[in-house]
Amino acid sequence: MFGCFMRRAALDAGSEVASRGRNGPLRNAVHRSGSRGSPPDKAWLQDGHGPPGAGPKRGSLTSWLREKNRLTRFRYPLLLALLLFPVLAPVAGTGHAETKHHIQAALVHAGVEGIGARTTEALAWFYAERGHAPAWDRGDRLPELLEALEDLARDGLDPERYRLSELRARVDAAGHGAAEIACTDLMATEAYLAALLDLALGRLDPDAIERIWQWGAQREGERLRVVMLAGGMLDDIEGAFDRARPSTRQYRGLRAGYARMLERARTEDWPWVPSGPLLREGDSDPRVPLLRERLQRAPDTDLPLPDNGNLLDAELAAAVVDFQHRHGLTPDGIVGPETLGALNVPAVQRLEQLRVNLERMRWLARKQPETGVVVDIAGARVAYRREGEVIWEARAQVGRPSRRTPRLKSEVTHLTFHPSWTVPPTILREDMLPRIREDIGYLERNRIRVLDHSGTELDPGEVDWDQPGGILLRQEPGPENPLGRLAIRFPNPFLVYLHDTPSKGIFERVRRQVSSGCVRVEHPVELARLLIEDGSDTDADQLKKILDDGETENFYLTRPIPILLAYWTADVAADGSLLFRPDTYGRDDRIARALAERALVERPLTARSPLQCMNAGAPS
Repeated sequence: MFGCFMRRAALDAGSEVASRGRNGPLRNAVHRSGSRGSPPDKAWLQDGHGPPGAGPKRGSLTSWLREKNRLTRFRYPLLLALLLFPVLAPVAGTGHAETKHHIQAALVHAGVEGIGARTTEALAWFYAERGHAPAWDRGDRLPELLEALEDLARDGLDPERYRLSELRARVDAAGHGAAEIACTDLMATEAYLAALLDLALGRLDPDAIERIWQWGAQREGERLRVVMLAGGMLDDIEGAFDRARPSTRQYRGLRAGYARMLERARTEDWPWVPSGPLLREGDSDPRVPLLRERLQRAPDTDLPLPDNGNLLDAELAAAVVDFQHRHGLTPDGIVGPETLGALNVPAVQRLEQLRVNLERMRWLARKQPETGVVVDIAGARVAYRREGEVIWEARAQVGRPSRRTPRLKSEVTHLTFHPSWTVPPTILREDMLPRIREDIGYLERNRIRVLDHSGTELDPGEVDWDQPGGILLRQEPGPENPLGRLAIRFPNPFLVYLHDTPSKGIFERVRRQVSSGCVRVEHPVELARLLIEDGSDTDADQLKKILDDGETENFYLTRPIPILLAYWTADVAADGSLLFRPDTYGRDDRIARALAERALVERPLTARSPLQCMNAGAPS
């Protein structure tokens, strides 16, 4: 019964695929992306636009994807159709017929079992486009693949998760039978596709590990674009890996820094500095030689520090300040408990922190706007990007650990000048009510009105403050209003936004996780000017007039500007040196555990032994 259904479903799906013939949308999409000598453009891979010259974004590729989604209930029958009916013209000669049969049969076996959907589908797409011809029987493709897989260590990925040693052994054995060639080809392609998918999209599913809420439609077809890249660059494996990697400055800088630290950690570790009294410039202490040695071995540090024995001299104090700057600590030159704790984080733990953030950057590469606002939650900073370059940056105040700033992607739709402030429920319950119960005059002194949900003003003296219900508190615009002169609004379910603040002094602190979830921005008027310049046709000089008027006014952008609020705990400075931040929200450990626990490659074929792989492809 099941076999009958599978055959019928495969025939039905196969006839639909066959009706497209040689010029079906998948083939056209690949051909439009260029020949092997002209691979798909990097921006197309990461930004989700069509290949160069493909016309509108919503072309035949998206139509094909939508049709594929419509056939979800025939998912594996459709895969079987791709495998059983090689309607696309083969790219190799007829001498490969037996090898092709082995490849096709092994893929069908994997499709029937439904093992490893992500890689199974990628393999099906890849080989269907080739007419199931082997991919790795030409030139230096396999040696180049082995080198590229080994180089994944610099991306914080374990090459052995892609079975590098086993694949190298099979290459060295150089079997010549059709079944052996097919099995090696399948193993190589599986490793190739899995590596490209992991570099381009991330090894883990961010929605399951560290979801970013997103406003608006999601892009489709990211995996298919990676497969198309893979097929178009078989003669430039190193280039394919490089195109799949995020091209952002952060990712490239973290990758280079991770490689430097990894190389250094293989030969040396830094010493442990014992606890004790505070150490300041001019102090003499037997721990100072260990402190000096530790700082000389710090990542990106080759300090020619003079050996002054137990004396903490000026040069060493300057090195302490530099270390504090690069680890998110107060740069006072004093070695206290926090600085000592950061000094004594083992190298292996710093490497893990970098691996976690390399994974985050793989997720974020497709979410960072070319032009728009980016909030660095862990670093408590906000930046404005224009055409991929940061043109403005300022300090921010973000949510405290108990009231975290959420991760999200949205669009700035409007700005409110001289806003009133409606007190959020959590602040009303936990902060305001205790003060009001103690002193009802708190409301009048802070120009806070009590309203019902219809907006009718209530007499504070008539409200039961022990059990208030159905009320809102609203603070009028003014110098003491927590939103200051400006709020920047964007759709989200968390009721957060960016805004000015009267608490300017907090910007001088290194640790600025102090808000109730919203993002307080230093110099918000400068950010507003950039938003108005890129989001409307209004002269940004009108901003001064709006501010001087002093009236509450909403300014709507005719072109909404993307905004991303994201969390990462390692970054790179302008000079390429590594920057580490405290994991204030305690999110790194979950990603680190997931990276350690989950197998990197979904193995639809190589979950079985090579012999079983060959048997699966043996003629009946």
